[in-house]
Amino acid sequence: MNEDKNPANLLNRPTNRRRALMLGAATASAIVSVRPALAQSAASIINCDIPVPGPHGIGKNIDRYGKLVPRDTPGSFPAQGQKFTGEQVKAALRGRSLPGTSADQSQAYVNYIRRLQSGQSGFTCYASLQMSR
Repeated sequence: MNEDKNPANLLNRPTNRRRALMLGAATASAIVSVRPALAQSAASIINCDIPVPGPHGIGKNIDRYGKLVPRDTPGSFPAQGQKFTGEQVKAALRGRSLPGTSADQSQAYVNYIRRLQSGQSGFTCYASLQMSR
């Protein structure tokens, strides 16, 4: 076997050892800098708020599908601009009710939250919840 291609001899060369050490150092620093970012994003998910509805829906109700509807729509729920934390919404997405709501009202609000789109209040918080699953 050619000594240049023998894997056991590759790290015996000074340039290959230096590259391996530099790669190891770069990897270690990447891990050190990513961990605090993950911890910070986890904390921000717990502390972020999702208003139901956002400012665009004040004065309307929310139907069971999560759509904004006129106040007098039968079977709809009042939307008073309540804010729920990311942690409360995360629990509701797993089947628990949002605080201060009935089971049906909570489901309507969760459906509203699932329909949030970029640019609407609470969308960034909801998107963060989706990434943390």
